[in-house]
Amino acid sequence: MSPKKRGARSELMLNGPLYKVIWILSAPLIINNFIMTFYNIADGLYVAQLSSTAFAATSFVWPVLYLFISIGFGLSIAGTSILSQLLGGKHFDWADRYGSQLVMISTALGIVFCVIGYGISPFVVRWMGATGEFYHLSNLYLRINFIGITFDMVFFACQSILNAQGNTKTPTIISVMTSILNIILDPFLIFGGFTLLNFHFPGLDMGIGGAAIATILSKLLAMILGLFALFFRSEDIKIRLCHFTPQKEIIRHIFKTGIPTSIGQSGAAFGFIVLNGFVQSYGTDTLAAYAMVNRVTQLMTQPAMGFGGALTSIVGQNFGAKQLSRAKKAFQKTSYIVIGASFIGSLLIFFFREPLLHLFIKEKDNLLLIQQATEYMNYSIFIIFFMGMFSVYQGLFQGLGYMKYSMYMSLLRLWLVRIPLIVLFKNFTDLGATGIWISMLVSNVFVIAYAHWLYERPNFKIHQYQ
Repeated sequence: MSPKKRGARSELMLNGPLYKVIWILSAPLIINNFIMTFYNIADGLYVAQLSSTAFAATSFVWPVLYLFISIGFGLSIAGTSILSQLLGGKHFDWADRYGSQLVMISTALGIVFCVIGYGISPFVVRWMGATGEFYHLSNLYLRINFIGITFDMVFFACQSILNAQGNTKTPTIISVMTSILNIILDPFLIFGGFTLLNFHFPGLDMGIGGAAIATILSKLLAMILGLFALFFRSEDIKIRLCHFTPQKEIIRHIFKTGIPTSIGQSGAAFGFIVLNGFVQSYGTDTLAAYAMVNRVTQLMTQPAMGFGGALTSIVGQNFGAKQLSRAKKAFQKTSYIVIGASFIGSLLIFFFREPLLHLFIKEKDNLLLIQQATEYMNYSIFIIFFMGMFSVYQGLFQGLGYMKYSMYMSLLRLWLVRIPLIVLFKNFTDLGATGIWISMLVSNVFVIAYAHWLYERPNFKIHQYQ
């Protein structure tokens, strides 16, 4: 395949109308994010039918799993940044080599993390403070999910390589297929039987363990389809088995670029472990309220995350082509779009917060759970805007290769502001769970102010050419 044909997709990103480019790349990512969020909501609704304790357990152990996944996620973001810059500079052979090495690294790390995570799961859950039935459910859900972490790592690499090319459509199609599989498997594996359209279907009655098994089976399918897309459908980057031999310089570059993001992600994940410990100390109802509202707000922030993900590729390719003025315009236009999307999301939560919450609340007479979830939902109306801009600044920094800035944002939001505030409110006020919601809002406001300060610095790369 000639270089001209291989670079056809990049021409749009480098020279096409910016709003058109932003929407073309963002739309599949947004659809993908919505699909994944709807899956998470559906998964949560199924588990919530078991009990609020089971639902809380899924949220309680999520940061532990993410602590491991974050390393693969960091490497995938590094891959998107490096590969998009290589494609922007027309260095196709090097893009092939980096893409192949990224898949090889992700596979090896995934296998190692699977073994380690499965082994330490019961000790970590106990250390986090879980006891009794809550400990049993949390440990079961976590251990089963660790089996599928290799599938996550490999698919992240596949998604990274496709996104760097501007091919955000293929990962979305894969997500649609795997999410449908997961939703179909959930009721069969979780319940002893269920009724749909007046037909009764038998089930395996595996409870929360069934939800975890359905998840890892769908991740296995995602990995298989992702690898197929890379080997047989990738246009600008060709994954070659001959490039799977470890190449020290490439591996070193990928890790050097990815480590800051991985540290930021894993540091944030560990922060969420600590945070969940504080939330759980107020009781299982508070943790369930926290998890329920987070599921809803995640739904409203998916457009912003899609635009931020697309911005990484757009900025990266234009930076590689030395078109910094265009990269800056892409950031500005994306910001305008995200501000509008966040406003719409806030309005939706304001008008529909009660029906959204009642989807998750099985115990309708649990007044404490309802009161705390409603209160947190009110704070989330304002949090959404700052979470949206967080995604945009992350996309900009990662596209330019400012991985340290991305790391600082993730760590400072949790460790400098949110967790210290929660400790302060818990020990020196009588705010109760309200202190958690206030801390969530203040920490998001702080991190956006910090990101804007970084952006306005005179030596910031994007200001070098006007």
